This record gives sequence, C-alpha cells and structure tokens, in this order.
Amino acid sequence: MIAGFATAEGTVRYRSRFPQLAEADFYRQTPAVAGSLCLSSIGLGTYLGEPEDAADAAYTESILLAVRSGINVLDTAINYRHQRSERNIGTALKSLIGAKEVTRDEVLICTKAGYLSFDGNLPVDPRAYLAREYLESGIADPKEVVGGMHCMTPDYLRDQIDRSRGNLGLETIDVFYLHNPETQLAEISADVFYDRLKRAFAFLEGCVKAGKLRYYGLATWNAFRVADGARDHINLAACAEIAREAGGPSHHFRFAQLPFNLAMPEAYVLSNQTVAKKSMPLFLAAEQLGITVIGSATLYQGRLIHGLPPNVSKTLGLKTDTENAIQFARSAPGLTTALVGMGHAEHVAENRAGGVVGAKNPHCGKTSVLRQSIRAAPKHPWCGKRFWEGLDFSRAAELLQERLQSLRFALEVSGVWWINRRATSAPAVCSAQATRRRSWDFPSRPARKSAWLPAAAARIHTTRPTASGPSPC
Repeated sequence: MIAGFATAEGTVRYRSRFPQLAEADFYRQTPAVAGSLCLSSIGLGTYLGEPEDAADAAYTESILLAVRSGINVLDTAINYRHQRSERNIGTALKSLIGAKEVTRDEVLICTKAGYLSFDGNLPVDPRAYLAREYLESGIADPKEVVGGMHCMTPDYLRDQIDRSRGNLGLETIDVFYLHNPETQLAEISADVFYDRLKRAFAFLEGCVKAGKLRYYGLATWNAFRVADGARDHINLAACAEIAREAGGPSHHFRFAQLPFNLAMPEAYVLSNQTVAKKSMPLFLAAEQLGITVIGSATLYQGRLIHGLPPNVSKTLGLKTDTENAIQFARSAPGLTTALVGMGHAEHVAENRAGGVVGAKNPHCGKTSVLRQSIRAAPKHPWCGKRFWEGLDFSRAAELLQERLQSLRFALEVSGVWWINRRATSAPAVCSAQATRRRSWDFPSRPARKSAWLPAAAARIHTTRPTASGPSPC
C-alpha cells in the first residue's frame, strides 16, 4: 500500500504547478489544527453512477484528469457504488504516483463509513448477504444497527476502515467521516446518540495514533441544516467537546461535510449552532471550533445544472447554470471545498472552467479572497459589500425547492410501479432515484419523509416528500 498522507508542504507544492488557478483563488488553506493544507476549492465526488465496469473506467479517467488539472481533493465512501468508487480512486492514485505525476503528500483523500455496504455488485439476496457478512460474523452489533442499514460501533468502523484502506491502496486515509450519523437519531435518543459518538471518536483517535487515519469528521445530510431542536439536528460544538474528551486539545476531529448549494444555503444563513452560548450558522461555528467545512451536493445531484432563476444567473454572471452553481458554492466564506460529482472526463473540464474565473464579488467585479475570516469577511475588501449581497437567498431557495420538490415527487411516484413489481420477490425495498442508482433500505426502517422511498410504497400517495430528506451521499 502507498505510504504517507497529505501535508502542507506537499499541497503547496501541488498548487505551485497551477499558477493560473492559484492566481484565481482556486486554492484554500485549512486551519493549522487541520494541517494548514492547501486544497482545491472544487473537489471530485464519486457518489453517482452504476456499479459496472464502464462506470469504473469512466471514473478512473476522470480522477486522472482531475488531479492532472489542479484538483487535489477526492471524496468517496465505502458504500458508493458498492466499494467500486474507492477502488477507482485507488487505481488512479497508483497510476499517478507510479508515473511520478504527483506524490502522496499532494492529494487529500476522503472517505466515509456508516451504511452497511455491499462488495462490487448487488447480491441476489441483499438481506441475507448483510446478515452473513456483518451480523453473523460479529462485525456489527444488531442492537446498534439502525433501520437495518446504519452502524457506527468501533468494531464495525474498524472493519470498514481496513476495507477502505485496502480499496484505496493507502496506509493512511487523510479524512475519514462518519457517514450521515444523524440516521441513528431516527431510533435512539440524543443521549444515546452522543454516547455512541463518544465511543466512535475514541476509536477514531486510536486509528490516528496507529497511522490508519490523519483526521476524522462527520459527513451529514440533514444534521447541520435543520433547526436546533429538530430530531436529527447535531450540535457541532458538542461534537468538538466529545472529541476533546477523546483526544485532548489536539484532537483530530477537524472536518465536517454537509450539502451547500443554491437550494440548500442553511450553513450560511441559518443560525442553528451554539458556541459559547451564542447562536450562529454552521460556517461561523466551524471557524470558531477550528473545523474545516467541505460542501457536498454542489449541483444537487444534477438538479442545478439548468433552469436556475434568472436573478441568480444574472448575479453570479458566468456562462452556464453549472458554472454559476459551482461558483456560488466555492465562493462562500467558510467553505473550503465544494464537491462536484465527476463521473466522466468531460465533467472535469466543464466543472473546472469556473475555477479559472476566480471567486468574484458581483458588485465590483474584483477577484476576492473571501476566506480570511467569517468575522472579517463576508465583506469584500475593496467595495465593502457582503457576500453575494443583493441575491435573495430565501427567495432563490424557495423557488428552487418548489421546482425540485415537484420533480422529486414525480420521480418517486413514477417509481411506485417498479417497487410494487419487486415487493413480492425481494426481501428489501429498492428506491428509485433519478440516477437509477440502487440503494437498499429495509422494511424495518421507520417510515419518514426522505429522499429514499418509504418502505411502504403507499405512503407516497399520502405524503408529499420534502427536499431535505436524508441521502446516502
């Protein structure tokens, strides 16, 4: 396996090979407690796509092109495409490092675990496979598996981390996330959840000492976007305190991931976090706690690549809706990297195009480093205007949510026929998603509004889904 991990020296060296991007403020630096790493403001995501050889080849080609083009943040998860996405990154890294095009210390590799994962392909009997692979073997405690598909016990995490290291071909994973930990809150109390989180953090600190991980964090869907008091809300400061108990002041809980895009701006506008008895948005809370924020769902899984409200396109001012959506996310004060799914090489070229433009203030048109501090920013240093001032977040989000909600509802209703067709022969319910990716959910999971179809398909006819449900990405 490849030794080493991303370092400040290595990532600065990587940036120096792309002067045009560096001049355009394409790279951002993490806090000193997170290694002072120099990271690209656009990262490559690997969630979407079928678990098949053609998609593997396309992803590998995209990863090679991305790293050669100035992108040094690669994000995946063990359950993405049934472990294939991790293996695609491993294949590409081996080729790049073997050819001496990059060194290990120049690239940040991030992965996640929490969902019970298949291996390579969907088994004929998914439930039997998961029972045999994880429950009967003792890897996962059935009492701590939520909804038949989510677990974060130390034994389970140990197994998943070792599998991920093997898939990636790396001795050390730069950032390991607990994947959508708020899933647990569907069945357990907050007290029990934070106790489980404490055990997980203590184990992850041990993995850092053993050289298996460099940093760890939480990759969430709802937890950091919902109001304080919501059942699936997670307080970042409470998590940081648990990390301090587990690893001391120099703990390694230094990354958080959540969706941030034109339709999901909560991390910037919603004061749902509390630090030192003060209420504030997630971005500000993370800065005060020394935690680097990575944004996911930058294009909302393809929903933001066309049809943006005219005022959004006018304000951001780039050529395409895709570029505008990416530019919006990567220009937000407090966000280090915006992840974009890139399953084909042409996606890399298109998504990188906006990065050359630079993060600009729409009022004066000057390229700005909007990252100095959320307290000093989001005012632009030349004109004094605030980050995208004049762009009505709430109205833009409202219009997009209405449009996306209607689209999702139509897609989910159209999937009822397929679900009913399989219900008599399959032990689990398969969700029909716009991407056709098959993600398995078990009937024991409590019915709730979600991006996954409820176990009882009839619920779709009586409950209109929202655009904020949990996702396995």
